[in-house]
Amino acid sequence: MRRLGATKITGLLLVLALCFAARGSAEDSEGARGTLKGLAGFYVIVEELQPNLLRYEKYSKQFDLNKTGIQRDVERKLTEAGIRVLTPEEWQKTPGKPVFYVNINTHESEKYWFSYNIKIEVRQVVSLEANPAVKTLAGTWSLNLTGMANIGNLKQIRQDLNELTGRFVGAYRGSK
Repeated sequence: MRRLGATKITGLLLVLALCFAARGSAEDSEGARGTLKGLAGFYVIVEELQPNLLRYEKYSKQFDLNKTGIQRDVERKLTEAGIRVLTPEEWQKTPGKPVFYVNINTHESEKYWFSYNIKIEVRQVVSLEANPAVKTLAGTWSLNLTGMANIGNLKQIRQDLNELTGRFVGAYRGSK
């Protein structure tokens, strides 16, 4: 019996260590905020939501929880804050090609209960220090939030996304 308990604790510690080790380098730190300085605007990309959520069409429609609705709200919030939203054509011509990326990952953990992770990230073209000739699109600033909502309270996901977007607006304004 003791051995089983020790195995569970060891497994838990291993999972926690992997979670912390796998953590990305982009975050909302002073250094990451510095990467926002000078960016003229953002092309907004919102990933499709997962079928496990969208299959409850009545509820996803009720809370406008779909790619189009989320994209519209994020672009409106950025525009209202005075942050330029770029068209694809403008984005191609903008130095750094900055992207405001949104991903909402959901998992139906029990019937009608969803755990979710919302990630917002700024991606832009960067050069590699070891090989400056190589340029790639990389995340330079990000925030994420994990939560849980039942089918009747999916608006919580939208509220959390709005909170994260508001925190981005603060970070962007603070970088100027």
